[in-house]
Amino acid sequence: MPKIILTQEVTGLGSPGDVVDVKGGYARNYLLPSGFAVAWTRGGEKQIETLRAARRAREAASIEESQHIKMKLEAQPVRLSVRTGQAGRLFGSVSPADVADTIQSSGLGSVDRRAIELSSPIRSTGSYEATVRLRDDVTATVAIEVVAAK
Repeated sequence: MPKIILTQEVTGLGSPGDVVDVKGGYARNYLLPSGFAVAWTRGGEKQIETLRAARRAREAASIEESQHIKMKLEAQPVRLSVRTGQAGRLFGSVSPADVADTIQSSGLGSVDRRAIELSSPIRSTGSYEATVRLRDDVTATVAIEVVAAK
């Protein structure tokens, strides 16, 4: 099992600067080519310290901002207007990227699509919930209303 250094947040694995052991194929085929991680080396320890220092600096400034975005997201539902067929079924499904775009266009804040977790695929109109991970310690539950576009 190779050791890797995470350069970005990976759900269920860790946050930037963490050194983790993963299966060889997962690292070689997904994490490294996607830029989520770099191979661990002794010289990489310096890079880890740089990542951790940058993360600490960002965290100090973003705690209040994350709490503010959380309050805005939980205060009102996010309304997505999508094309539907008969009986309210969608042509395709609603992705986390669609939810992130709608949140940003509604003026509720900027959220990374990778931080949005849908409990189940959204394939029809109705009300749903999603979890948005704003920080390691701040998560918001967002109500999503999917309506048919006119």
